[in-house]
Amino acid sequence: MAAEFDLVVIGSGPGGYVAAIRASQLGQKVAIVERENLGGICLNWGCIPTKALLKSGEKFESLSHLKDYGLSASGASFDFDAIIQRSRGVAATMNKGVAFLMKKNKIEVIEGSAKLEKGAAAPKVVVALKGGGSRTVEAKAVMLAVGARARALPQIGLEADGDKIWAYRDALAPKKLPKTFVVIGSGAIGIEFASFYRALGAEVTVVEAVDRIMPVEDEEVSKAAQKSFEKRGIKFKVGAKVTKVTKTGAGVKVDIEVGGKAETVEAEVCISAVGITANTDGIGLETLGVELDRGHIKTDSHCLTNVKGLYAIGDCAGAPWLAHKASHEGIHAAEHIAGYKTPNVHSPIAGCTYAQPQVASVGVTEQAAREAKREVKVGRFPFRVNGKAVAAGEPDGFVKVIFDAKTGALIGAHMMGHEVTEMIQGYVTAITMEATEEDIHGIVYPHPTMSEAMHEAALDAYGRTLHL
Repeated sequence: MAAEFDLVVIGSGPGGYVAAIRASQLGQKVAIVERENLGGICLNWGCIPTKALLKSGEKFESLSHLKDYGLSASGASFDFDAIIQRSRGVAATMNKGVAFLMKKNKIEVIEGSAKLEKGAAAPKVVVALKGGGSRTVEAKAVMLAVGARARALPQIGLEADGDKIWAYRDALAPKKLPKTFVVIGSGAIGIEFASFYRALGAEVTVVEAVDRIMPVEDEEVSKAAQKSFEKRGIKFKVGAKVTKVTKTGAGVKVDIEVGGKAETVEAEVCISAVGITANTDGIGLETLGVELDRGHIKTDSHCLTNVKGLYAIGDCAGAPWLAHKASHEGIHAAEHIAGYKTPNVHSPIAGCTYAQPQVASVGVTEQAAREAKREVKVGRFPFRVNGKAVAAGEPDGFVKVIFDAKTGALIGAHMMGHEVTEMIQGYVTAITMEATEEDIHGIVYPHPTMSEAMHEAALDAYGRTLHL
């Protein structure tokens, strides 16, 4: 049987559907297999709907600070069901957008669950169709973009039931608003849900096993962020090992161990945010002999696995587990399959947390640089003396940059503050373009903008800051 397609993509998340579009642009005949919703977890149950919730929470919480702007209003309230429905509506709109893009780019969408079998140029894709029956598809290349799911820890009772123990899907579309939460895990997912539910007045306690929150971030940023979250009323238990989660009549009881002492945290609902598990089971990887590394698919610098014609991108292929990383890898792999000489896939990837305040970073942390014995120059600049931030009533936070002292290259940038997730791309571009301190010092930043703090931080690293 001759190959029916040039490329079959399994999974239509931000990695899969973007890869399919790029392959189509390059003249490839493409099919995409999706077992649930076009757009994957990110668009339907992750990145997009959570940002809709967070914006509702931010708007509501801002009403309590109107007097800071010389304004007043009374009777502020919210409709929780309407907030959830708005979020679901945003996801539905984006889902339709992906369907339009598939049609526009002449990409065949096959609805069903895929399994791989041995093939010629690439593995065969056997699809159990949603409408019944099955279809076997052959292609010159197959790309796995199957993503990941919330990690469960049944051995300690941490397993989502949609009632008293929630994973991210449950937290996105609950039937009612609980008054108390305990969130296990202080990565981006845990912090964002903690931020949203706190904005609506819930009592929230975040439990983190490491001795500080957001442990992948620069230590200085994570400590400052914790102080800001605590000002909003979020409570934290750090250096806390969860030993058992028990469902009770009133909700949940979480047993933890802090500094060798046993403690208990109780709430109506527990949100589990302890990481993810790649969706690598049940799709035939064992039969093909696909190599895995701690549950994730091993790939080379072009996202190719050890099996001929089989590529893997995004969450199923390892950290960082970010939508934009999946898209970047998908585009790279699609170009490689089409015969293009593409640059190395390992470009700098920014991390973003959309809480109040936001946190964004790219490159190495100060601790990592010093542990690697690198000589560095570090600069900082607070938003409290940035004209735009003060005028906007958003003085919380700062910008921190790290330069290699020998070469002047920017190697890391870390931010905390209002809308810093929109600003971090400036530093991502700088690192990608191998910018030095001279390049960044010479850039003209518009005034007044919060981005001026990016300039000042770079100046500070070399003792040249102007407004401190």
